[in-house]
Amino acid sequence: MISEIKEQVGISRFDFTCSGSCDYLLGSPFSFVSALDAVGAWPPISESHVEMDGAWALYEAWVKMQYSDEVETALVYGFGKPSQTSVRQVLGLQLDPYYLAPLGVDQVSLAALQAQAYLARSGAKEGDLTAIAARSRAAGRENPFALHLDAPADDAPYDVAPLKVHDVAPQADGAAVVVLATGDKVREISERTGLKPAWIRGIDHRADAHSPGVRDLSVSPSARIAGEKAGAVNVEVAELHTQFSHEELILREALNLGDDVKVNPSGGPLSANPVMATGLIRIGEAAARIHRGEARRTLGHATSGPCLQQNLVAVLEA
Repeated sequence: MISEIKEQVGISRFDFTCSGSCDYLLGSPFSFVSALDAVGAWPPISESHVEMDGAWALYEAWVKMQYSDEVETALVYGFGKPSQTSVRQVLGLQLDPYYLAPLGVDQVSLAALQAQAYLARSGAKEGDLTAIAARSRAAGRENPFALHLDAPADDAPYDVAPLKVHDVAPQADGAAVVVLATGDKVREISERTGLKPAWIRGIDHRADAHSPGVRDLSVSPSARIAGEKAGAVNVEVAELHTQFSHEELILREALNLGDDVKVNPSGGPLSANPVMATGLIRIGEAAARIHRGEARRTLGHATSGPCLQQNLVAVLEA
């Protein structure tokens, strides 16, 4: 994949390389070092790594490009292989080590608590969640990079109530790559590839309180603030990092996305969830709509932590 990207954009060595992954998911220490075998670390490269989704690697690269005249191009990638472990157990390790982690509470159970809180506050029904899952799966069947899943069954069992099995994103092994460039380099790449540039007009990252017990789970203040700071208005397409169907409703409200905004036309995470790359894919999918001339202003979103605790929003424009 890396070789294909380099050939496509006509760049053999990038000014900066940044990756996102999680050693716990891969079952080996310093797994990002092994990934450099594919990138190529010789001649010596300027490289960094975040122990988070690749979207945060993109954020680091973007910040570095704002303040360094020496960085005109950046290679950003995220990768994960959750099939080698239990994601639910691994993500439980990010909870408070004294009060929550010992209880063995997992990611889906916490998400179910959030879903119940939102349904109780908003008056939405479980059928609304099923409709989101059905739309996402239908869109995913048109996406060659997504899992082609059947429509939700009427008698589908619960995973953790009120979330049914189709309300939970299917985990998958995978990786994603995004190329960042500035000024004239963007135009060179655009001419070479024939793709229209997607400019990052705003990007912001915010975090709510770490403990789910001290915040209102039915809303997402961090997503709202990140959206406001990034300039999330008048967007035509929004790719949201929704690992559970109810999260789309919470994020739509937080980001003030109207009914005219297309949400996750790629199928979103409910059609494919390669952990540690899913958020970066959302930004890539938002950019791809601009590359292909299908939209002029889009939004990419990534989340991390329990119950939408951290949120990153990027606004892209033709």
